Amino acid sequence: MSYLPQVIRAKHVRGFVVATRFDDGTEKQVDISQWFKGPVFKALRDSKFFKKFFIEAGTLAWPNGVDIAPEALYEAKDVRSAGEKNRKRMNKPRHSSA
Repeated sequence: MSYLPQVIRAKHVRGFVVATRFDDGTEKQVDISQWFKGPVFKALRDSKFFKKFFIEAGTLAWPNGVDIAPEALYEAKDVRSAGEKNRKRMNKPRHSSA
């Protein structure tokens, strides 16, 4: 991958799902729990601690030093349902050719 995506916005949605927006305009909801492997991620399993994420160096990070590579977030599956994705597209302003 020659493009290195940068997270520019992130918001907690539910559980371990975070809505992310990247510098190229891509938006998706990512279930972060897919990376909860190994002892370094143990603290993130606590929902109060998990919600303390912030953006640092273009990716999600936590106070204990854990972060998720921005390219991993960018390539991760969007967990929104097809209906949620379609509603979002329908709400985007459309340009008239009139």
